[in-house]
Amino acid sequence: MSGAGGIAKACAAAAAEGSSRSSTGTTICSGDRHHQPQPQPQPHPVPLSRYESQKRRDWNTFGQYLKNQRPPVSLSQCSCNHVLDFLRQAWGSLDALIGRLRAAYEEHGGSPETNPFGNGAIRVYLREVRECQAKARGIPYKKKKKKKYHQIKPNNDEPAKSSRQST
Repeated sequence: MSGAGGIAKACAAAAAEGSSRSSTGTTICSGDRHHQPQPQPQPHPVPLSRYESQKRRDWNTFGQYLKNQRPPVSLSQCSCNHVLDFLRQAWGSLDALIGRLRAAYEEHGGSPETNPFGNGAIRVYLREVRECQAKARGIPYKKKKKKKYHQIKPNNDEPAKSSRQST
């Protein structure tokens, strides 16, 4: 059985028996009608923003960190000490990381009052890190007032112009 005639004969034979199924289990033909396998509609989730994607990755990473503790730490047992230890292992922008984790904590059922990411010790640590990073870059953390530049004096090699007019 080759070509369209062979397929039609096979389908007619299958119709006499009921229906024929392909190796994937979809109905190829039934009766005298030929059916194309219908793809299942896949729901397309709305793509997350860059911030939401990063927040999800950060939250999953923090969750993995808590699970890897001995003994594992539940979210309700998490304290600012866990957050500080996690931050010491983190890289990148700590302020942004803390902001995302703070939001994710509350989205996952934590209350703002017990949010370990908003603890004062975390803010102190972040300030210390900023100061340390600024010193490492040679930039003082506290901005100094800008010095006023004095006017440039005229070059002594040039003849001075007299304000007197010659008559």
